Amino acid sequence: MPSAERIAVVIAALSVLLALLVVLRPESTRAREGRILAFLALFVLPSMAVWTGVSQHMERAKTTEFCLSCHVMEDYGRSLRVEDRGYLAAAHFLNNRVPRDRACYTCHTDYTMFGGLNDKWRGLSHVYVQYLGTVPKTGEIKLYQPFNNRECLHCHAGARSYLETSGHQKTADLIQKANDNQMSCMSSRCHDITHDVTTLADAPLWKEKAN
Repeated sequence: MPSAERIAVVIAALSVLLALLVVLRPESTRAREGRILAFLALFVLPSMAVWTGVSQHMERAKTTEFCLSCHVMEDYGRSLRVEDRGYLAAAHFLNNRVPRDRACYTCHTDYTMFGGLNDKWRGLSHVYVQYLGTVPKTGEIKLYQPFNNRECLHCHAGARSYLETSGHQKTADLIQKANDNQMSCMSSRCHDITHDVTTLADAPLWKEKAN
């Protein structure tokens, strides 16, 4: 059990014990110390337990394991291991260009002031659809809005491999257009193959060798 989760459990257990003490001995609240104890048991400690638990689960929601835990996302997880440089997601995942344990979050979060908050809200909507809505079929999942180059440039802006690669020199203004989000990095004949789960049956998958 992770340390943060243990802390939440300990706080919750302490809260329950103190609450029982208050319930079994209500006369203790007549004194000032008893009222402070009751306040801690019924309000402060439960709030701390909830906050710690929510924080722990919000962090877990950033993990690749969590993102791929839904059945409909399994093929997207497999696509991260396609041995083909043309598959953008696989090229990043297999070459550790993104942290493997947070690969999905790293590429799909919005790098804005309230990006993390917006991502969590969208994540809650995914949970709602998973349990109470209509889950789309694999291959039919769409982004809420076109992928913003900002998310790519968060890592690649200024990188020599980004500035000097021959593919980015096709026209004199190509990089500037990409930087200004006037032309998507996912444009045709650029990086237009991301996951492409419809072709996985014929795609070779990389298997990590045991050390």
